[in-house]
Amino acid sequence: MPVSAAPEPTTDIVRIQNPVTGQTVGSVPRDTPVAVTDLLAQMSRERPGLRIEERSEVLHAAATALHQQRERFARLISDEAGTCAKEALREVQRASRNLTVAAEEALRTHGEALQIDASGRERIAITLHEPVGLVCAITPFNRPLNQVVVKVAPAIAAGAPVIVKPSERTPLSAIAFIELLHSMGLPPLAAAVTTGLPTDVGATLLESPLIDMVTFTGSADTGAALAKQIGLKKTLMELGGNDPLIVLEDADLERTADIAAAGAFSNAGQSCRGVKRIIVVEDVADRLARLIAERARKLKLGDIYDPRTDVGAMISAEAAERVLDRCDRAVAEGAELVCGGTREGPIMVPTVLDRVSAQSRLVTKETLGPVAPILRVRDIEHALQVANGTVYGLQAGVMTKDLERFMFLARHLRCGAVNFDEGPQFESPHIPFGGVKHSGLGREGIRWAIREMSTVKTVVLPSGAGALR
Repeated sequence: MPVSAAPEPTTDIVRIQNPVTGQTVGSVPRDTPVAVTDLLAQMSRERPGLRIEERSEVLHAAATALHQQRERFARLISDEAGTCAKEALREVQRASRNLTVAAEEALRTHGEALQIDASGRERIAITLHEPVGLVCAITPFNRPLNQVVVKVAPAIAAGAPVIVKPSERTPLSAIAFIELLHSMGLPPLAAAVTTGLPTDVGATLLESPLIDMVTFTGSADTGAALAKQIGLKKTLMELGGNDPLIVLEDADLERTADIAAAGAFSNAGQSCRGVKRIIVVEDVADRLARLIAERARKLKLGDIYDPRTDVGAMISAEAAERVLDRCDRAVAEGAELVCGGTREGPIMVPTVLDRVSAQSRLVTKETLGPVAPILRVRDIEHALQVANGTVYGLQAGVMTKDLERFMFLARHLRCGAVNFDEGPQFESPHIPFGGVKHSGLGREGIRWAIREMSTVKTVVLPSGAGALR
């Protein structure tokens, strides 16, 4: 879709502003329900698409091209999301890896043959994996490129056409990525972008009978509201969380502090699988709080385009103020401010809070900001109780050397993944990703998302000698 660097003042466009400078860095069309309906009709008619080998080739080519253009895409991410340069470059590299994995997994998508006995007759059942149909992918502002890639790449691998509705704050990366796919040989109507506002086109997308599946990443509240509109369409939702890092007495505290700081402060804390709660046994809490604060104070803030900057901007000054308000409320409830607790516009100083109440809104809700809240517990059973005591259940990390105690937690934590001696921010394109409770429905992760975007058809044939005569 066309993007202009110097938009004319008109209500038919959406201007994209850099969160730090406030400068307009691009503009996109403000699509209407009629335009979206027409696009959906065209995409729905344009089937079937490329053969599976061709889809794999497109994805491989896109991975290579994205790597070659990594500086350009990283700059787009920084421009529209305020992400610091090193984080933006890391996001592009992750996106390129996800494309490569999708290209490989596309070739591994196959059914199976089952010998069965039905009513005394030998039969053979063959399962076929077919595209689910037209997919609507709704993506958030944080990680504006990779959040698109992890939905679009599996759809392409599965052979399903996909229309992307990126956040109205950060559509530039999505548009550039879809254009890159087209330049690599993907048919124009196999993937498209709509840049209408949610209030303009949201209902059109969700309620259209031409949409067969909706995949959404965002808040639990928004996901619940969308579910009422989606109806009986297939749904894949990643709804965030308040992921715990559980620290037991035998943990390597220096390493734990490194993991906690990286998980809490990377991407300015705007990550669904980041460290949102540090649940630490009382005996080691004092030292761990000091170590995390040491790391927080060393992080460099400032120019988001400086490759030495560690922490970039949040998506807006208003978002940073909301996080600071939660921190202030936590302090009023008895928490101790160890470091941070200030902001300059959308750039929030990495903040460490100790003795946070397990009932504080800072940790019962998903808080997207560079905050490391420390919750003190008596023992492993208390840690488990606190960790399971919210409506979320995405991922968890457990810092310990004791495999038996880790397995106790792994069996009883209510979440989608538990990581041994590692943080909840652990990720790989080769494993399933998703949560339980209010953290979502279904699983992402390339192979699992391909399955979600496919349907299984069973074909039953006669079997045995002379069966087809």
